[in-house]
Amino acid sequence: QVQLVESGGGLVQPGGSLTLSCAASGFAFNSHGMSWVRQVPGKRLEWLSSISNYGGTLKTYADAVKGRFTISRDNAASILYLQMNSLKPEDTAQYYCIEELDWSRARKDGPTSQGTQVTVSS
Repeated sequence: QVQLVESGGGLVQPGGSLTLSCAASGFAFNSHGMSWVRQVPGKRLEWLSSISNYGGTLKTYADAVKGRFTISRDNAASILYLQMNSLKPEDTAQYYCIEELDWSRARKDGPTSQGTQVTVSS
């Protein structure tokens, strides 16, 4: 079955950087567009970025992270990445990777993976 395992979160000071990873298995990773989303307790799931399938040439970003976050993928290893720079306290959230086409369901029912916590604080 589809399995997505996020890692790389942690505590970082404002202005710092982190790189999140998402190890995918159970499906043909290279043929699926993928996305990063995040959630703060009590708030709606927020879409951050998506990358197209195969070569990942099409990348889109939410305004909140544009210019600071970079999405990428390694199809050979079935890993999705999110490089996060210039982190702000408002980036504090639980971060998840999802299949791009799963966005509508995830927004309604929540992500199926456990996510990784990012805390930006001095």
